[in-house]
Amino acid sequence: MSDDPRIHADDEGLHPLAHIDETVHQRVRLGILAVLADTDDADFSHLRRTLGLTDGNLGRHLEVLVRHDYVSVSTTGAGRRRRTWVGITRRGRSALEIEVQLLRVLLAGRAGAEEADERRRGPRGDGA
Repeated sequence: MSDDPRIHADDEGLHPLAHIDETVHQRVRLGILAVLADTDDADFSHLRRTLGLTDGNLGRHLEVLVRHDYVSVSTTGAGRRRRTWVGITRRGRSALEIEVQLLRVLLAGRAGAEEADERRRGPRGDGA
């Protein structure tokens, strides 16, 4: 478990969801960061196809991630051979790792709650 204070459920009595970074947590942006974490960088077309997005939708989410310094974007080539490359930054990788840790805390808490419910219900499942 990380020492990052944002992933501790008991931090000032706040639920772990209080620490979720909405920039990362949004489904498409989480997908972009997850793909890039596995490959370090990918071209725009690969991200678009992999995540099932339109050019405009992917472009808008990349703008948000660039603004937060979670990804970098560069263009190579010229004319019809231009390719746009997207890479995850150190800050983006860290934000993704924190997101994953927070989700683990949530899942562990849920698993603990389910086990407690099972114990309360007893062996027959009716609390007796």
